[in-house]
Amino acid sequence: MADLAENNLIRFKNISKKKEVISANFKVTGTRGGVNFSASISVDISAAEVHAGDVLEKIIEECARIGVKEFKRAEFQYEGISVT
Repeated sequence: MADLAENNLIRFKNISKKKEVISANFKVTGTRGGVNFSASISVDISAAEVHAGDVLEKIIEECARIGVKEFKRAEFQYEGISVT
């Protein structure tokens, strides 16, 4: 088994409230193809079809599913460089 950095881990950090939005926040770390990366993901709990009255474990699980799905689909660009 690879070390922790190579497991492409998504870890729950906290739940935050800003104005009218409650978000589940996650930290992503990993290594792929010799590249180390880290990122933050915030998922609005209303996008996960859960609400603040639900059990915390359910909120985290549903938000994590959305975060992983969207992170995998994300296309990144380096600012100022276009790749053709």
